[in-house]
Amino acid sequence: MDSADHASSVVLLARLAKLANRRSGEESLGMRLRYFVALSYLRDHPHVPQQQICDTLCIDPNNVVLLLNALEADGLVQRRRDPADRRRHLVELTAAGARALGRAERAQATIEDEILAPLSARERVTLRELLARVLANDDPPATNDDRPEATAAA
Repeated sequence: MDSADHASSVVLLARLAKLANRRSGEESLGMRLRYFVALSYLRDHPHVPQQQICDTLCIDPNNVVLLLNALEADGLVQRRRDPADRRRHLVELTAAGARALGRAERAQATIEDEILAPLSARERVTLRELLARVLANDDPPATNDDRPEATAAA
């Protein structure tokens, strides 16, 4: 009997994440996995507040600053002041970031095909839909409620 037979879904997801992490090294993706995750998120959430990146990706604000500094130095992202609140930064993917992400996604597709080889095409679609639904339930809404004046008014 495989140890996966009695493991909880969370344990299985953690094991699957570790497997994906091991195979998704910089030599495979052409960038660090954390850069890939951040760029993917930014592609799907243009002009996102920096704080939302912290919240959604569960990264400490200091580490997000370091991550964005590295991505910005490589020309992959751009930070701009929010015109509605000059204390906030909005982050967006650059054209170079989109190209780098495209290359990494092609490499990631190969890794995904290897990892998910035991599943049929339909099972892969179902798995992705289920994972996306769970994550969408935890995705913080893009609001201005984190602004001090919005909090004070509440």
